[in-house]
Amino acid sequence: MTLSDPLLASKAPIDDADVQPIDHLLLRGDPERPALAGRSGAQDYAELEQALGRLAGWLAGFGLAPGARVASWVAKGPVAALMPLAAPRAGLVHVPINPLLKHAQVAHILADSGAALLIGTASRLSTLAPGDIPAGCHLHREDDAAAGMSGGAALPPSDAAPDALAAILYTSGSTGRPKGVMLSHANLWLGAVSVAHYLGLAQEDRTLCVLPFSFDYGQNQLLSTWYAGGCAYPLDYLTPRDVVKAVDRWDITTLAGVPPLWVQLTELDWPAEIAAKLRRLTNSGGALTRPLVARLRALFPQADLYPMYGLTEAFRSTYLSPALVDSYPDSMGSAIPFAEILVVRSDGTLADDDEPGELVHAGPLVAQGYWQDAARTAERFKPAPAASRHGGTAVWSGDTVRRDADGLLYFVGRDDAMIKSAGNRISPTEVEEAAVAVPGVAEAVALGVRDERLGQAVLLLLRAADPDISAAVAAHLKAELPNFMQPRETLVLAQFPRNPNGKIVRVALAKEYAS
Repeated sequence: MTLSDPLLASKAPIDDADVQPIDHLLLRGDPERPALAGRSGAQDYAELEQALGRLAGWLAGFGLAPGARVASWVAKGPVAALMPLAAPRAGLVHVPINPLLKHAQVAHILADSGAALLIGTASRLSTLAPGDIPAGCHLHREDDAAAGMSGGAALPPSDAAPDALAAILYTSGSTGRPKGVMLSHANLWLGAVSVAHYLGLAQEDRTLCVLPFSFDYGQNQLLSTWYAGGCAYPLDYLTPRDVVKAVDRWDITTLAGVPPLWVQLTELDWPAEIAAKLRRLTNSGGALTRPLVARLRALFPQADLYPMYGLTEAFRSTYLSPALVDSYPDSMGSAIPFAEILVVRSDGTLADDDEPGELVHAGPLVAQGYWQDAARTAERFKPAPAASRHGGTAVWSGDTVRRDADGLLYFVGRDDAMIKSAGNRISPTEVEEAAVAVPGVAEAVALGVRDERLGQAVLLLLRAADPDISAAVAAHLKAELPNFMQPRETLVLAQFPRNPNGKIVRVALAKEYAS
């Protein structure tokens, strides 16, 4: 099959793409068909819409100002699933928090967003110190929200404007602490439309949601499934084998993952009758290797495999058609619906075929910028190149890619120092700041090194007089940083290479220790 084959051409225009407030999503489903199921039971679309209205009513009962930020740090269940819709229905902005984060990262998100309310599990709330909670931020337990969802007055669907702010998703940058990406109702709605469309989701589909809802990729598991009228099954899995059991128990058709999870899943014994239940596999958060693609194709021959590339700042950018995976396993694919993807030279002109350039994403999926961070917004959100069809503001990714003569994109490299491990974006600066907080550590440099299972792992280099300081640093990092940010290896050096201005030459360190 060639690239010119009609079966591989762009699908017909999306007919039902009128933007609605994101809290209208459940109204698309058949009221009598299942919408949310799993260990907490099952609810059809009518029941879930009622629960959504009640949860929104419970939130509205706090009398918060319109647009106030409401953070959630809850277990992956009905409350977590409905908060992306309930907060906007109540005229509020949802701020989901990664369950893996520890108190220091949570404190930053609460302070930066100006959260007026935090909903969390009792165990997670208990880890917060008084100084972690901003003045005026009220704490409520998840079971209080669940009780509110089961009774009380229900708010009707909202009439929010498409460009109204609906969510702030925090993502790490290569420098500094996580920054909040502002997403509108239109961003979320069209993202759901786009993914449901190119994945071919239908009301018969059952999606196993193993990724955190704090990620744009994880949240879209829900939203695209509900746009298509299917059923979502949230799962907080403990081991990869739990995923196999869940696929079998609930006849799962759709599974989204990141490369490290796929590595773990392909190492398990999948009975043929269970593997055959899966119809589509999606990957983002890092590229699939050729060997991993081969294993997935052999293990799940009846499932379509969708490699994808995404930016939280623009939701998602590209996907590779399953029909092309075997022939072009290294490709990022081409633009998803509603996305315009350009490969741009440093002077703003379009790169030629196979000429490396920066990936620039234009169109209605582009976010509204970083929350209360005009400087960093100006660095990443800039006017679209003159050649853009959409114009307006575009996301300049900082990633170098190339486009071949057939229009397929290939990843070349990352311009910043971001470390991507197990689908998580890790700021080197955040790791370094935690390390230098240990007495005796003069300087620290965090680098990403190749890891077969994780994609990248963290290598931490320390400048310290005590060669045995690694143990103290490890103990401190274990207390202050989540597991996915822990270094795989720590090396103590007497000196760091420096340029004439006295700055550490990170490139030299990376060449010597991370190559």
